[in-house]
Amino acid sequence: MEPADHDTPQDGATSSSSQRTTDEDSLLLIKAVEEGNVDRIQQLLDRGADVNVCEDIGGWTPLHNAVEHGRVDIVDLLLRHGADPHRRKKNGATPFIIAGLPGDVRLLQRFLSEGADVNECDNNGFTAFMEAAENGRVEALRFLFDKGANVNLRRETTEDKKRMKKGGATALMSAAEKGHTEALSVLLNDMGAEVDARDNMGRNALIRTLLKSDSKNVEEIIRLLLHHRADANARGEGGKTPLMAAVERKHKGLVEMLLSQEGINIDDRDNEGRTALRFAVELKEKEIVQLLCAKGASTTCGDLLGIARRNYDISIMAILRHYEANDQSVPPAGDWLPHSSRWGKALKSLHRVHRPMIGKLKIFLENEFKIASTSEGGIYLGFYDNREAAVKVFREDSTRARNEIACLQGYRGDSHFVTFYGRETNDTCLYVCMSLCEWTLEEFLGGHRVEPVEKGEDKFSRNVLLSVFEAVQRLHLQGFAHQDLQPSNILIDDKKAIRLADFDQSVRYMGDPRAVKKDLEALGRLVLYVVMKGGIPFETLVAQNNEKTAEMSPDEETKDLICCLFSPGENVMNCLKNLLGHPFFWSWENRYRALRDVGNESDIKTQRNESEILKRLNSRTPEPSRSFYQWTSKIDQNVMKHMNEKTTFSYENTVGDLLRFIRNMGEHITDNNSKKVKKRIGDPSCYFQETFPDLVIFVYKKLRDTKYRKHFPQTP
Repeated sequence: MEPADHDTPQDGATSSSSQRTTDEDSLLLIKAVEEGNVDRIQQLLDRGADVNVCEDIGGWTPLHNAVEHGRVDIVDLLLRHGADPHRRKKNGATPFIIAGLPGDVRLLQRFLSEGADVNECDNNGFTAFMEAAENGRVEALRFLFDKGANVNLRRETTEDKKRMKKGGATALMSAAEKGHTEALSVLLNDMGAEVDARDNMGRNALIRTLLKSDSKNVEEIIRLLLHHRADANARGEGGKTPLMAAVERKHKGLVEMLLSQEGINIDDRDNEGRTALRFAVELKEKEIVQLLCAKGASTTCGDLLGIARRNYDISIMAILRHYEANDQSVPPAGDWLPHSSRWGKALKSLHRVHRPMIGKLKIFLENEFKIASTSEGGIYLGFYDNREAAVKVFREDSTRARNEIACLQGYRGDSHFVTFYGRETNDTCLYVCMSLCEWTLEEFLGGHRVEPVEKGEDKFSRNVLLSVFEAVQRLHLQGFAHQDLQPSNILIDDKKAIRLADFDQSVRYMGDPRAVKKDLEALGRLVLYVVMKGGIPFETLVAQNNEKTAEMSPDEETKDLICCLFSPGENVMNCLKNLLGHPFFWSWENRYRALRDVGNESDIKTQRNESEILKRLNSRTPEPSRSFYQWTSKIDQNVMKHMNEKTTFSYENTVGDLLRFIRNMGEHITDNNSKKVKKRIGDPSCYFQETFPDLVIFVYKKLRDTKYRKHFPQTP
């Protein structure tokens, strides 16, 4: 006979198969309990299904499900097979707490006998007593109260939710909100529930019911709460009182009931300054308006007549006039003055006109207040949170609007971008609100507002383009490409600061350099446009090729900057970062300082022609087209003579010697015996820039990739 152990591997496989069967049966057990199939439950338990198995999402066990469905028989069966009566779901609810939902006293009694605490609660602070109240289970409420349930226990929730003022509600509040009149009556009359207990937001059952409940018997609930002296002046969301909430429900009976309460504050205002009467006027509730006015409501709480007039409600206007409401439809301008000078007149008009608020936004889509047209809806003046604003209007589902907001949100507080205030939606429109600027770059240049060039130095162009370059660079670092860089999308505020705007065509470039290259090409044309002070229309520059655009440059720095933008090489993403250190952005003083510092290199001072720096600078004789060709003949001869007298050598027509000359002049020009020289040439930074306008860019290109770039001004 063969040894019996040769079947061992097959026995292992059978064991594994048996385990899978048990796991499957455990999951089937949950389903069988949900279906209430007692025979199937028994069968699965007999086959070894895990009686305490729980599903993944909420952590429900078969026992939890049986309790929720009120199946006492299945609960008994599961407990006999070892179900844990204290097992908690993921939200912390035990079978005993869940038993409050169906309110079957037999279930509640069974779990108490298994050791449940009558006041045990889940993670949100719900007890079985609270669940019974929320579901109107009066018999369960009486049973639990007799067993020691705390009728005034407030829901203890998580610390995070407490910080948001969540939680704190009582069983009384739940019964009231759900419209369970009998349960509410039992809680108040038989159990001494506190009628004015407050949740963590300070709301009592009265205001919670009026603001939240959609129960048909809300009038009976409110009467019961008021009969037990609930505070009729409690506050809810937005500072609303029960009276305001009753008006909003358009329920005259509730309004009458509240007005009959002793100490009712009829003229209380919510957080936006509205009273119950104003709510009634806005809602065109004539009978409630009449009732409130007759009870002494103040008619000075805002422009009530103006609201009624705009609603074309003549009958309410008549009531208000009878009770001496003032007509404030054309308010005086008062002392309010606009911040913007360009848009001041229109802003004053908008400030005076009445418009319904859209969240924090006041806007009027009329041509008088229009700033510019767009492809989707236009840009209008507005007030956002009482600040003067430019408001871009989109369709609510606009992809461009999402692009705009995504970009703007990332640059709040960045001085190179328009400031994003916020957004509002109303009637299929999306309003993107941002800081108001005075001009576009196109308007500014067209209006001859450009500051004069100082001694030939174009500081305006340098400052404008430096701001634009920094803004676009930051945009690229955040993974966006602008895609619509043009003069009309570059704004200038009242302090003449440059602000990049209009991001509705922006895209995430996702590592593809083509979108960034498009921005760089547009910047190349913007450089020439700004340097030429708008003398060449931007559309003309866009229509011509890159080579022709670069050739139109008025100086070497501009030309080289444009060429670098048109041909950024492989390192596209760092192009703008590198170009922020380009000589175009150096002041003339910094250009002069850089030339002096390079000329102070020991290899230049000692004329060590085999050194790296002189090999680069003196690689060949400068072309005749260069301004520094035969440079010694272009220096003022009196100056040249003076400088030669201070040396034991003769200057040669090399770039290295020109830099040495500039360095030496800088060292001696403040000497007493050099006063005539200084008087003759004036400011040396201007003199050398004007005499040798292409020298700086030549030196920069020769040395920018070497250790000698340390002499160049630091990138901003």
